[in-house]
Amino acid sequence: MIRTWDKQKVNEILKRNFPEHKFITVSNRQPYIHNLKKGKVVATRGPGGVITALDPVMKSLGGTWVCSGAGEADKLVAKNGKVKVPPKNPAYTLKYIWLTKQENIGYYYGFSNQALWPLSHLVFMKPVFRNQDWQIYKKVNKKYAKNISQQIKGKKAVVFIHDYHLSLVSKYLKQSDPQVRTIMFWHIPWPTYDIFRILPQRKEILKSMLSYDLIGFHIGYFGTNFLEAIASEVEAQVDKENDTVRYRGHISKVGGYPISIDFDGITEESKSREVQEMSKELAKEFNLEGYKIIIGLDRIDYTKGIIERIKAIDCLLDKQPELKGKIKFIQMGEVSRIHLPQYKKLNEEVNSLVEQVNFKHSKGHWRPITFVRRHLDFKEVLSFYQIADICIVSSLHDGMNLVAKEFVSSKFDLGGMLVLSHFTGASRQLDGALMVNPYHTEEFSRIIFKALSMKNKERQKRMKKLRESIYQDDIWNWIGNLISDLP
Repeated sequence: MIRTWDKQKVNEILKRNFPEHKFITVSNRQPYIHNLKKGKVVATRGPGGVITALDPVMKSLGGTWVCSGAGEADKLVAKNGKVKVPPKNPAYTLKYIWLTKQENIGYYYGFSNQALWPLSHLVFMKPVFRNQDWQIYKKVNKKYAKNISQQIKGKKAVVFIHDYHLSLVSKYLKQSDPQVRTIMFWHIPWPTYDIFRILPQRKEILKSMLSYDLIGFHIGYFGTNFLEAIASEVEAQVDKENDTVRYRGHISKVGGYPISIDFDGITEESKSREVQEMSKELAKEFNLEGYKIIIGLDRIDYTKGIIERIKAIDCLLDKQPELKGKIKFIQMGEVSRIHLPQYKKLNEEVNSLVEQVNFKHSKGHWRPITFVRRHLDFKEVLSFYQIADICIVSSLHDGMNLVAKEFVSSKFDLGGMLVLSHFTGASRQLDGALMVNPYHTEEFSRIIFKALSMKNKERQKRMKKLRESIYQDDIWNWIGNLISDLP
């Protein structure tokens, strides 16, 4: 198969269309975290879909990645707030922004994750709006803009800004650098207008968003929701036929650009001796040998459907008791945002449910569920994918969900099956997965049983189709389409 975009073509269009421009990526989360281990600084790649997608791009394109620094040793390695990464083969520069505790509480834990996050995800969690959080959110966005401007130093630049934490950055940046070209990629769903209008600061956020030259969403539906909000709240010219908005003389392009991953890189790394050996070690560590293995890999968040998948495993064992002692479900993920009451409550609920299901179905030394709460580096993640017969992605609402694409890309031997929620952006692309409604527990359990019972020939046929889909629409296709659409 011939790809529309590859690494070489992306580099060529950047040089052709933006020959004198610096390339700057901006996010809240850092791609590499420096911590101390036995007195030595150790750098590990950060978790999350933004990092998985963008790190390979930055390794190829170079430039600067501006982000907040949270690692305990980040300040030790960063001279003037900068450090070259990856550590073994430096390809681009990290520029850290140091946030105070108060800034993190108001900007990250407050407005970003208690207001915008629940507002954008249809999982019945009431958003919390505090004016103090909004003021700090604006302050931190200004701080980002000031730091980016210092990296540009008045020269031409393409600045690629990521996610809901930084919606205002372009507005502040263009006040000092009006010639800069800005892209916003919104990595979570954009809600319908009926929901979005709950946000007290909606007008200011929308007007600020219209300072971006290109605004990307995972699927066209989210872009349509955004345009509806603009039409309802802002005096601007909305051209739905061309997906553009003219506001105060500036034109913003709006579109759906399904994010993806480095298919070739993940496939090759999954084949490596290190990952294959690590798979064997993890299987021994968690006593997984000789069982059919089902995995879930998520940070502990109420949008990911973790409670729903545990209930589905419980239902599966109720209806198919012959599976007791033959399968194991391993749920991996770090506890996240534990300072927020919603997340603390969820963590306690997950712990309690795992204990109940294990007690109910235990058989001798066998327990159906293993819950791993530690940070996994990317090689460990790939190793768990190698062990897994089934990967469950059961998000209740998700922009894309790259775990699904990572799992498929790792399965070079065409083994394994993906069980995927209808409510992910990935479900619109990954034809061949077994689709599930995570709210319907009995249906969910039937789909898991179908995956366990599937004949090898059908499993391999489905996995081949899934892999071909991601091969065609990999990370270079995503970035190529975005850059070529930049007005």
